[in-house]
Amino acid sequence: MFNRLRRLWQPLRESLWFVPLLMVLAALGSAFGLVQFDQASSVTGARELPLLFGIDAAGAGGMLNAIAGSMLTVAALTFSLLLAAIAQVSNQYSPRALRNFMRDPLNQVVMGYFVSVFTYCLVVQGTIRGAGSAHFVPTTAVLVALLLALGGVATLIFFIHHVAESLQTGTLVHQIMAETEEEIGRLFPFDFGQELEPERLAEAEAFGASPTGWFAVPAPAAGYLQYLDAAGLLAWATRHRTVLRLERHIGDFVGTGQPLLSVRADMGRTNPPMADWPADLLQFVGLGRHRNPTQDAAFGVQQLVDIALKALSPAVNDTTTAVMAIDYLGELTAQLARRDFPGVLRSDGQHLRVLVRVYSFADYVRLAFDLVRGSGAGNPAVLRRLLHALALAASQVRDPTRLPVLRQQAELLLACAQVHLSTDYERQQVQTLYDELSPAWTG
Repeated sequence: MFNRLRRLWQPLRESLWFVPLLMVLAALGSAFGLVQFDQASSVTGARELPLLFGIDAAGAGGMLNAIAGSMLTVAALTFSLLLAAIAQVSNQYSPRALRNFMRDPLNQVVMGYFVSVFTYCLVVQGTIRGAGSAHFVPTTAVLVALLLALGGVATLIFFIHHVAESLQTGTLVHQIMAETEEEIGRLFPFDFGQELEPERLAEAEAFGASPTGWFAVPAPAAGYLQYLDAAGLLAWATRHRTVLRLERHIGDFVGTGQPLLSVRADMGRTNPPMADWPADLLQFVGLGRHRNPTQDAAFGVQQLVDIALKALSPAVNDTTTAVMAIDYLGELTAQLARRDFPGVLRSDGQHLRVLVRVYSFADYVRLAFDLVRGSGAGNPAVLRRLLHALALAASQVRDPTRLPVLRQQAELLLACAQVHLSTDYERQQVQTLYDELSPAWTG
């Protein structure tokens, strides 16, 4: 049940219509409730505060009409500003960064505010009666509409400030880094069963590497593997006395009919149990049209890499933006350097149950630095900043066996500088910095 709710919630959270729809429904309820209050209340506010509550039917209708028209105009302006910001982010940074604007709760609330005030005013205006025994003016509801209109002025100013702030490079890359940092904190430590005892690892590795005996669970549709219900998979394998092997990393694209999982009988058994699979297993995985950072720290790293590559492209040529993205790549790599990475063989405490696919520290390092190094090969500022990022990561390494990965990247940067930089001065700068920072990755 939780898995299904999560599948539904993820696209709703990243949509531009869900929060405004909820706010419109809340506006309808508020309008109905306040009109009912005005109709049923025996307290006449006009007696005590005639300047606030003593408005007649014509004045109330004109005020609500003006507020509704202005809110609709401002709502259209808000949507235009947001679409312009989205277009700029896509062109200047990366299309992958668009989801940060789509899922920004402040953007969703601001758009919902203006549309909901427009809806509120229309509903209240329809209840005004100006003549005869049916004369009725919902004075409290009209006063609330006035307050909402004044709030709309502050909301518009805040929204313009928020969009301008969101378009700054530092804000964008920091948001990506913070989101990825949060996901790293959830992924490591790896809460997926238990690791096997050392004396059983060789037998389990041979069992998992065997090409025979596995039954594939194909993907029902094409898409990106967005998340796995780890606890559900482990419980299923334990209940059916099977071993599951994940065939794709989180974030990988899977074509229709390609294997997502493979199932094999428990060690010591020859036939898999009778079970309703693959339909039984597909409930524990989620496919989507695009990648998202849930359970996918590599996607956050990829977003920062994309920003750096776009900034280094000849069409943009923005070294400062590339350097800023590299700084945050160094910070994410440093956080990964402090983490304990899980083993691929997971058990229920007694038996091998799941063979997982996880990125190693070396995989993350290559993802973060290889493409940026290639695009910035002729830019000395980029090469120097990459060396600083590697030194930052090396300073946080707890396992000395990870240092050779960082040292290899530093040596590649040095070789790149010797080949691609055009002057001895630039090459010497990179060489000097390499010599200065080399103790960090040599141990």
